[in-house]
Amino acid sequence: MTENADKQTLAQACCEQLKRGDGLIDHLGISIEVVDAGSAEVRMRVQEWMTNGHGTCHGGMIFSLADSAFAFACNSENQPNVAASVSIDYLNAAHKGEVLTAIATRTAQRGRTGIYDIEVKNDAGTLIALFRGKSQRISGELIATEPSV
Repeated sequence: MTENADKQTLAQACCEQLKRGDGLIDHLGISIEVVDAGSAEVRMRVQEWMTNGHGTCHGGMIFSLADSAFAFACNSENQPNVAASVSIDYLNAAHKGEVLTAIATRTAQRGRTGIYDIEVKNDAGTLIALFRGKSQRISGELIATEPSV
């Protein structure tokens, strides 16, 4: 197996490990489309119960989708990470029935701190939100590995 294939396999295993402990993913109907070292793509269909009094998707639903992509991307290399800070800018409204896609990409990594940028778009390709997350590595592993000899 190539090094890239090994990294992708590890990223997928880390994603599955995180998903097992995350009930919100299933509740929101978030699907994991792609995960690789330092990146992830997730999708969610906006349902009626996700809309607010304006008839548009609650910002918290969009935030949760982007935050999930962030989590999968920054934990994709078997080094546990937590969010140190995040921000989101809502640029356009999302509506019932639309499929939203969040794509997370690592922009920078220095020591234990990573910066990830996440774009959320609807199925027409309209940019709905921009999310930026700063991750902090913590000790341990997501998946136990055998010690090196």
